[in-house]
Amino acid sequence: MSDLQSILALSASGMTAQANRLRHVSENIANADTPGYHRKTVSFEETLERGRKTGAVTTGPVALDRAALSRIYDPGHPLAGEDGFYDGSNVELMIEVADAREAQRSYEANLRIFDQARQMSSSLLDLLRR
Repeated sequence: MSDLQSILALSASGMTAQANRLRHVSENIANADTPGYHRKTVSFEETLERGRKTGAVTTGPVALDRAALSRIYDPGHPLAGEDGFYDGSNVELMIEVADAREAQRSYEANLRIFDQARQMSSSLLDLLRR
């Protein structure tokens, strides 16, 4: 594989991984008010090809955040116990917004690299045609 093709593949893998991360962040934000919901986290893993690191990344298995669920006092809630409390979620919206912004910026950086490599290969082909 040529260097430009490998650059395209590496940046595409980064965009795919960040898009997957952003999907999980969106799920967390959507379920912030769901009782008993545990925040989902995703990790990145470097891909191997024939035992060698390629530089490409994939998302690892989705894990649930083990932080304690918030206790919410609402005696009228159908899930409330005898003491009037029920378990909320452990999603912190500020953390999710920061994670979403970081994923978006990383995606955009990979997109710029992809576009630069595409432009370079297009320019190379134009030079070869002359």
